[in-house]
This record gives sequence, C-alpha cells and structure tokens, in this order.
Amino acid sequence: MTDAVRLTKYARGGGCACKIPPGELEIMVAGLGPATGTAELLVGLDHGDDAAVVRLDERTGVVSTADFFTPVVDDAYDWGRIAAANALSDVYAMGGTPLVALNLLCWPRDVLPLELAREVLRGGQDVARQAGCHLAGGHSVDDDGPKYGLAVTGTVRPEELITLDAGRAGVPLSLTKPLGVGVLNTRHKATGESFPEAVATMSALNRDAARAAVAAGIRCGTDVTGFGLLGHASKLARASQLTVAIDIARVPCWPARARRCATGSSAAAAGATWTG
Repeated sequence: MTDAVRLTKYARGGGCACKIPPGELEIMVAGLGPATGTAELLVGLDHGDDAAVVRLDERTGVVSTADFFTPVVDDAYDWGRIAAANALSDVYAMGGTPLVALNLLCWPRDVLPLELAREVLRGGQDVARQAGCHLAGGHSVDDDGPKYGLAVTGTVRPEELITLDAGRAGVPLSLTKPLGVGVLNTRHKATGESFPEAVATMSALNRDAARAAVAAGIRCGTDVTGFGLLGHASKLARASQLTVAIDIARVPCWPARARRCATGSSAAAAGATWTG
C-alpha cells in the first residue's frame, strides 16, 4: 500500500520553495526585534542569516535553527534524509557543528499511513547519525499535509562564524553543490520520474565543505535553498554592502536533464552551501 503513495501529490509547493517570499517575510517581521536574554546575541534577525547564535563564553557560541518543508520526493525515507540534511546545513552554513536535534513532523494521520511517517523519521535519524548529531525526540502535529524537518542546536567558535555581512570585495564566490535540483524536483512531482543524482546531492551533508571553508578563513556565506541562487546572493550582497557579479556560464549546474527541464536560467537550488 505504502509503495503506491506519491507524497509530492500532498504538497501544495515543493520543499524550501514553499517559503514565504523574502520581501513579504521582511514586512512581517519588521520591528520584531529579538527578545532580550542573558547571553550575548551574536547573530539574530538583522540580515536573515541561516541560524541564530549566542555566546556562551569567549571560545563557544551556541547555534540554533529550525527548518522543515513539504515533500520534494515521493520516497518517504529519502524525503526524511533530504529534510534532515537541509536543517543540519543551516548549522554548517554558520561554520558550526550540530550537537542535538529534534524532529518536527506534521502528518495527515487519517490520510497517509503511519508506516510512511516512520520511514520519514528513519531517514532523518540516519542522516543525523551520519552527522554525529543526537536526534532526541521532537514534536508532531496532525495536519492537512505532510511536513518534516528538524530543530537543531550546535556550537561554533565565535571567531570562526560564517555570516551574511562579512563579505569582502574581490573575493570569488564558491558553490559546493551544483544547482538545478529544484527543477528536477518539479519534474519529479509532475511526472513521477526519479532523479537519483538529485536525491544524493540533497541528502549529502555540507559538513566537509563547512570545515574546509572555516579552515580556509572563509567568514561570509549562506545556504542556498528556497530563494534560489539570485535570492540568496542578493541577501548576501545587501548584508555585506557589496555587489555580486555572476557569470552564468561558470555556475555549476546539473547538465542534461536539469537543463532540459529548466526555462532559461531560472533553476532553483536546494541544499547547496556557497561562501565568498
């Protein structure tokens, strides 16, 4: 029974593309400064970074993020892996290391079998285990449509923070994953055609890329997801008070199928971290 279920048919949008558009989001949160706490807030709402960071002491900052979305693939286990990797990537994008995570699950329990929900959770568990991150419980809600992700807590050295506002003129930008998986996901939702290479990319951790960036002295970057390359590049440029020049011919993109599915150069990105 569960093999015949197409999870993407229960999603109004696709994954991170379901985000509220950045312009509307900025209007919504305007004037809503962070609630004051006892710890020093290093990264908050100012620029829309991938996670919040507070300082524990001179050597340790705590990174906190939450990320969840609707199905991007029909396979429940793969969706769990993709969503978990996406949430963990927010910590990596800040130069941090995830320590503990909590499941966030919305499930139409009268519509979809609970066995599928278990497969989603199993996928998330396997990716968290791969990251060396505890996955300890979480929260579930009976909802109209399936959604899954994680709330993640990690640590970072304050001097190694990667943020949107630390860009330096003349530094080239780097993508750690090719673009185009959003286009492939859209085709998958429309036709049922599977793209194993896209699943492999989306479920791969950005851990090694984050470590390499920190070691190389990179201090400006972000996680390219629902706003696409141009949307996230715009946020980075505005926060750093710089302009960004993109040579489309040099942007890594899934060849062949992604290009056939795309219209112009509007390919969206999912789970790609880039730094500059």
